[in-house]
Amino acid sequence: MTLEGYPRDLTCKDGTTLTVRPVEARDKDALLAFYRELPEEDRLFLRDDVTSQLWADRFMASIDYETVIPLLAVTADQEIVANGTLYRTLHGWTRHVAEVRLAVARPYQRRGLGTAMLRELVRVATSHGVEKIVASVVDNQVGAIRAFEKRGFHREAVLKGHVKDIRGHKRDLVIMANDVSHIWEAMAAMVADYSPTLGG
Repeated sequence: MTLEGYPRDLTCKDGTTLTVRPVEARDKDALLAFYRELPEEDRLFLRDDVTSQLWADRFMASIDYETVIPLLAVTADQEIVANGTLYRTLHGWTRHVAEVRLAVARPYQRRGLGTAMLRELVRVATSHGVEKIVASVVDNQVGAIRAFEKRGFHREAVLKGHVKDIRGHKRDLVIMANDVSHIWEAMAAMVADYSPTLGG
C-alpha cells in the first residue's frame, strides 16, 4: 500500500534537506539500526525493545497505513534520521483518536525535525479523519513535555508508577493530548521561529 502525498521534501531550520516517506519493507534493517544507534537514555522508556529483531519483524508486519501509519525522515543516502508513527483504531469509541510516537537521531535533534515530523503526522491524521492526538511521555522527560506543550498539547492525565524503564525503575506516565485543529493553530504561531519548507 502507499500513502498519498509521499514522498515529500522537508528542510530543517539549519537548511538540511531530508525526504519524508512511509516505511517500506526494505527499511527493516535500516530502521533496526536507527533504533540501536539511539543512546540508551533515549530508549529508556520506549514501549517496546526496539533493538530486537523480533520487534522489527512484528512492527513491519503490523504496518497497514490505516491503523499503523509510520513515516521516516531520510537523508539523500537513505539514512534514517527520524521515525514517527500514528496508531489508531477503525472501530469503537476511540476511532477519532490517534496516538503519536516519535524518535529523532541525536545529531538531528534541536534542528526543528521533531516539529516537522509532528506536522507531517498531524497532516496524515487529518486525512484519516482523526480529531484528537495523544502522546505518552514519562514524567522526567521534561524536554519532551515542553516540546509537546509548545505544540498545543496539554497534560490530560498522570498515571502514577505506570511505567518501568529498561533498568526496572518505576516512573509516572504523563498523557499529553490536543485536538488536531488546535495543534495546527499552535504550530502556525511558531512560524516566526521555524517554518519548514515542504514540497510534494
